[in-house]
Amino acid sequence: MVRNANLSRKTSETDINIKLNLDGTGKYNISTGVNFFNHMLESFSKHSMVDLDIQATGDIEIDDHHTIEDVGILFGEAFNEAIGDKKGIKRMAHAIVPMDESVATVAIDISGRSYCNMNLNFKNEKIGDMTSDVVIHFFESFASSANLNIYGTVEGVNDHHKCEAIFKAFAKSVKDAIKIEHDQIPSTKGVL
Repeated sequence: MVRNANLSRKTSETDINIKLNLDGTGKYNISTGVNFFNHMLESFSKHSMVDLDIQATGDIEIDDHHTIEDVGILFGEAFNEAIGDKKGIKRMAHAIVPMDESVATVAIDISGRSYCNMNLNFKNEKIGDMTSDVVIHFFESFASSANLNIYGTVEGVNDHHKCEAIFKAFAKSVKDAIKIEHDQIPSTKGVL
């Protein structure tokens, strides 16, 4: 079973192509025009072992919102396509990841339903060149188009560490939840 996807999305605000392989080795090639966001997606790829190629251009001269939102949407769509009928996956997983003074917890359920509950509480308006409040919006966009539940919290002092810990916890949760463990659909409904 091949679990990969190659999707594009073009609007008047963004032009994005995403290739992903859920059964990869953590190789990445990321260019979004937002350097800190690139760093977070690279960290996701490395720690989830999902091969990820994201090439995005957007109206970042206005701000980074449209680019990060649209990457989240297309990333979720690519994930949903690659995961297929979800036969045999573990489905639910969680991770707790420390980074220096910070610690993040993420739990996901690849349920076929979307819900996002993130409690991040960044102190600063920016983390590097990325607007901090758009991080939650990225996860909301991803959860909505990937049709999964995600819950995340983070505690700490340094926003960089907090954000990186949340992306690493997200990566570890995804890595665990997409594992093939059996040959059944993991739901009493018989479909996800």
